[in-house]
Amino acid sequence: MTSPIRPAASLSRRDLLKAGALWALGHRLPALQARDRAGLAGDRLRVTAIEPHEISVPYVDFQAYELGHFYGPTRRVVYVVKTNSELVGLGEGHAVEAEAVREKYLGSNPFDWVGDETSLGLGMAMYDLMGQAAGVPVYKLFGQRHRAWIPVACWTVSTHPKRMAKAVQEFSARGYTWLKYHLSPFENVLDQMRAMQEVAPPGFKIHHDLTMGGSDDHVFELLEKISAFDIAGGFEDPLPEKDIAGYAELRQKCRLPIYYHHAPLGASLETLQRAADGYILGHSPIGQTMRRAGLFAQLELPFSLQNVGGNITRAFTTHMQAAFKTAWLHFNSDTESWSDDVVRERLNPVRGLIRVSEKPGLGVTLDAEALNRLEHLNLPEQPKWILRSTYQSAGGPVRMDNLVDPKDSLFLVRPDKRRLVTLGYADPIATDWWDPDGTPEFQARFRRLETEGMVLEPAS
Repeated sequence: MTSPIRPAASLSRRDLLKAGALWALGHRLPALQARDRAGLAGDRLRVTAIEPHEISVPYVDFQAYELGHFYGPTRRVVYVVKTNSELVGLGEGHAVEAEAVREKYLGSNPFDWVGDETSLGLGMAMYDLMGQAAGVPVYKLFGQRHRAWIPVACWTVSTHPKRMAKAVQEFSARGYTWLKYHLSPFENVLDQMRAMQEVAPPGFKIHHDLTMGGSDDHVFELLEKISAFDIAGGFEDPLPEKDIAGYAELRQKCRLPIYYHHAPLGASLETLQRAADGYILGHSPIGQTMRRAGLFAQLELPFSLQNVGGNITRAFTTHMQAAFKTAWLHFNSDTESWSDDVVRERLNPVRGLIRVSEKPGLGVTLDAEALNRLEHLNLPEQPKWILRSTYQSAGGPVRMDNLVDPKDSLFLVRPDKRRLVTLGYADPIATDWWDPDGTPEFQARFRRLETEGMVLEPAS
């Protein structure tokens, strides 16, 4: 007879961690059982080669301008893992794993990597191979399916309200019902909300990421103002990450969900204080995710996985969220940001949901021609540019100029990191983007900003 699950308040720290470990063990057993079903063929399966391919992928047209200015062209790694059979596994990562890491997988059986904590990208490929060898979709390697349709969100960056409204129109037409973005104090969030709400279809929601503070706002008051809009959906990391008690208090006061992403204790003991309505695990190793999934299931806490990449990554995320009991929150993979991919399948949503594949493995197939094309694609770099903001103040309008380097995109959402100024998300501000235009005026301002870091002066 199983003992009843005690409420979180009565669980000790040891009991809590033990519960998570036991649930994680339960998520390992289906993969081991699948290995047994694969029989001798599965036992003899070995990894013979790992091919890392660094690719560049263009942004979708309607977001290319703003994403390019924030980040410049992006690159990621696609792993093609070959075996001593016809089976090929696919995975994705942000940088090529060191040779010493890749060598650990060579000669091994993919089933040796159940609950992999060495490499998320190569772990994806191992699970793809396990599923193909056993003839089952990846989610069955984690356990029973809790949902067939997985909620997914789209993503953009903070920019002019008109561009934000355009993003809502474009993404809602593509089947998305949630849009996430990081607030920036260089744009007035209330102006953005008004513009987006004007064009949003019924039921469309905004997921606000406040990047763990850094502004001079009274956070509860700010969240109340944003919550007044019908399209406001929830708030991620609204306070500094270590303020667990503050999260718990804010959660009690705010009528919209509070999501904890950068939980300082790894989304473990924070749960004892009920510090959030839901948790976000970002790029966590597979084994760690399994342990957290067990913990969240024990406490009936919703969560999602945020693993950024193309359709390979999106496929793996849907499989995991299908199998984990409380992984019912919308997830972000940013797959919709790019216009091309290395697999033939496109995992696009219907009413904000993606159907998890029932094919063996991840359910995606390599497009060798596309892989070769994107591996040899050279996208132009985005040069540094100038952010021109105008404040309305008691003494008249004030101009603030900042130099933006796409290699330091964090500045655009956390300008306090440069230790020059602290701003607010609802300040009376309007911002223009000044691209290098070869004029003497741009060159002079550029040189001054390189010296001073920021220019603040009365607007002419």
